[in-house]
Amino acid sequence: MGMFDISYAKGSSQPSGGEFDVVIIGAGPAGLASAIYASRAKLKAVVIDKGIVPGGQIATTSSVEDYPGIERISGEGLGQSMKKAAESFGAIINLGETVKSIKDSGKLKQIETGKGKYSTKAIIFAAGARFKKLGVPGEDKFFGKGVSFCAVCDAPFFKGKNIIVIGGGNSAVEEALYLTKFAGKVTIMHRRDKLKADKVIQDRAFANKNISYIWDSEAVEVLGNETLTGLRIKNTKTNIISDVPCDGIFVYVGMDPNSDLVKDLADLDEQGYIMTNERMETRTKGLYAAGDVRKSPFKQAITASGDGAIAAHEAEKFIEGSH
Repeated sequence: MGMFDISYAKGSSQPSGGEFDVVIIGAGPAGLASAIYASRAKLKAVVIDKGIVPGGQIATTSSVEDYPGIERISGEGLGQSMKKAAESFGAIINLGETVKSIKDSGKLKQIETGKGKYSTKAIIFAAGARFKKLGVPGEDKFFGKGVSFCAVCDAPFFKGKNIIVIGGGNSAVEEALYLTKFAGKVTIMHRRDKLKADKVIQDRAFANKNISYIWDSEAVEVLGNETLTGLRIKNTKTNIISDVPCDGIFVYVGMDPNSDLVKDLADLDEQGYIMTNERMETRTKGLYAAGDVRKSPFKQAITASGDGAIAAHEAEKFIEGSH
């Protein structure tokens, strides 16, 4: 499932491959901020992203209210605005292009995608993170057929339906609120007895009469034959197992970093997040990490953008010193 407009990708990409000062992998806030700062510094910069919509994970968010200077904007809108800004300074944005490998060849680094080969003096790796799966029976079977990780993408498919949102953080509660515009009933299920979301978001959810709650519970199995019919759950305090009927399940239980491409070039923590210093440097010279893929205490669009700005600044200094 998915409702994104592919017109975002039109007119933005250039012929794939070539030699650049800096290649930025990922078109989320970190990657696009990197592109703005790198291109303003007159570096020849290209952004590569496998998605067709700029913004990365933020593009799946219906409303962004905490980005300084912008009262409210959709996640898609913020990504598109950042993309236009980067392009206005000369950055190339190649969407719909998947990176297959990254190699450090000394002075130049080599990047191979499904469409071409790039040589670059520096890489800013801003590949972000992906939603974690529940890891229960039936989840993969019904993915795209009732199980979703993106309310903005798939909410219109569930008009008048009975939906369960799994999770208690900002993403889960924000998307539950968004789903109430479409679904007949929305239930938030959380493994604890209280939500983790910011207080202002919690207040909105508790004030919404179309949202109900299942506390202290976790998923055991997604139920159904040809179509999804419900969710089997277990109470984390009593261990009692019960079946809850529903038509759709939206999962927001955390993130996994997309760091596999650089696991041999950078140090990773136990969860797979890339370890950097305050300059966004990894253990490989000329390789920087920024945004949600990097180990950091707080992950937001604004902090990712800050990472990207620092990485671009440090990449500029590295390139100047490499001549």
